[in-house]
Amino acid sequence: MAEPFLIDKHALSTSFSIGIALFPDDDDDFDGLTQKADTAMYHAKHAGRNAYRFFAEQMNVQAVEHMHLETRLRQALERGEFVLYYQPQADLNSGEITGVEALVRWQTPDDGLVAPAKFIPIAEETGLIVPLGKWVMGEACRQARAWQDAGLPPFTVAVNLSGLQFRRGDLLETVINSLVLADLDSEWLELELTESIMIQDAELTLETARRLKAIGVRLSVDDFGTGYSSLAYLKRFAVDKLKIARPFVRDLLSDPSDAAIVGAIIQMAHGLKLRTIAEGVEDAAVAEQLRLCGCDELQGYWLARPMPADQLADFVRGRQAP
Repeated sequence: MAEPFLIDKHALSTSFSIGIALFPDDDDDFDGLTQKADTAMYHAKHAGRNAYRFFAEQMNVQAVEHMHLETRLRQALERGEFVLYYQPQADLNSGEITGVEALVRWQTPDDGLVAPAKFIPIAEETGLIVPLGKWVMGEACRQARAWQDAGLPPFTVAVNLSGLQFRRGDLLETVINSLVLADLDSEWLELELTESIMIQDAELTLETARRLKAIGVRLSVDDFGTGYSSLAYLKRFAVDKLKIARPFVRDLLSDPSDAAIVGAIIQMAHGLKLRTIAEGVEDAAVAEQLRLCGCDELQGYWLARPMPADQLADFVRGRQAP
């Protein structure tokens, strides 16, 4: 089923997910079997597509939990339960703070802070990522302006984008409205795309990216090296920065292959007039090696963990102190 096929001389391929329910073990009527096969198919999709799963009773429990979390997510948007944390980024040579990445957290009344790994996938599946992304954009721009008004030196605020925001949301309008309402110059907003976003619906995404660049917004490629993009995409999308993926950075000192990959990415990026930033830097030795390799910026726990906006302001002021 995954074999490529030709349509108008174009080679196309499909993915598939199969859910299987057995008669009479899982159920003894058509509707029950269909429902359970559908539940199993959802789990096959969740496993990464091109997979099959047999129904198991535990799947029903997980499906109920999934539906409950989706309902809570919708309510959280209405109640304003989301907050942004910010992780600093710094120049590897000067140590100057060059930007922050805005990271959404869910502040629940009962469970405290919920990590994005738990709710972002459901937001993606249900389409809630579009209104959530709109809120993140507006809040990040508002906060960036607030820091400037408080006397902090201007730095970029980076916002992660979802493919759904390109395909289903009016992303350009959202960005423009957020900048206007915050009275923030577009040069201080950076939008992070993944390599998969650049490839899926490439023409639509490319047109939106061009319009964003036209108004002065910066673009970066997140987790570079882990996806499927080619150099042609980097050129067509006119990105400003590559974020070197954490897995390569983590083993930079112990794995010669990762060291070679990191060095090649930096050299290639500079050849294309792009800046580079290493994600997941956790110790001074890795930071120094990245500096020697010519990497421009770093982000990670060695510099600082994500923090609320008020703590970020204190952090920046502390680094300015003589």
